[in-house]
Amino acid sequence: MERIRAVLVDIDGVLTVSWKALPGAVPAMEQLRAAGLRVALVTNNTSRTRAALASRLAGLGFPIAAGDVLTAPAATAAYLREHFPGARCLLLNSGDVRDDLPGVTLVEGGDADVVVLGGAGPEFGYEALNRVFRQLQRGARLVSMHRNLYWRTEGGLDLDTGAFLEGLEKAARTEAEVTGKPAPAFFEIALAHLDVDASEALMVGDDIESDVLAAQRSGITGVLVRTGKYLPETHHAASGTPDHVLDSFADLPALLTAGNDGTPRH
Repeated sequence: MERIRAVLVDIDGVLTVSWKALPGAVPAMEQLRAAGLRVALVTNNTSRTRAALASRLAGLGFPIAAGDVLTAPAATAAYLREHFPGARCLLLNSGDVRDDLPGVTLVEGGDADVVVLGGAGPEFGYEALNRVFRQLQRGARLVSMHRNLYWRTEGGLDLDTGAFLEGLEKAARTEAEVTGKPAPAFFEIALAHLDVDASEALMVGDDIESDVLAAQRSGITGVLVRTGKYLPETHHAASGTPDHVLDSFADLPALLTAGNDGTPRH
């Protein structure tokens, strides 16, 4: 692993669950920092801004600042500014991330040019989803910050945006443009932020498809952890094989420092 200069890390399910640090996660992050590795937290979290996420993590003891966090909302803002400049955007999201959407025109009423889906929550009720459906019927474009089906909380797995997105796509006969993970552009933004090549980076996640295999398709070494949303059946039914599988993020420093023969760990 001598070529690795930077580490991309998911937050939910890897570092924390329900905003409680997972065992060994803080010391492991401190070890990465001490080793001089560049770190970026790449998350599909859509309930908090980059600054809020960094503050929450720092409060748990993680050596993280706002500049270390790359979120799906921030990537979405860049995408909307480039592809739909000046568009009227209807946002359906659980949480206030408007501070991470600079240059995006958000509308509450009337017709929208683009419907933007963030993270699912109580806001994803029938009335809101039907309003989105009607906007799509009249020609609005559909942009989703991610298409995760579920995520891990201390109470178990909860439904996420992907569970609703697939129904909207089929009903409206459209296909969403996804801006967060697993979109290749999201990983490109992270690599550019860290100023490293894909071959010099490693991605750690609990979602085998959106985190790990998506990163590997971009040339980044993929590490799956058996925490968070990890399920053995999802692992075995996946569309590919992770480069490495660890019990938790706490095991990452050992992987990075141990002799490596290139054989994936399962």
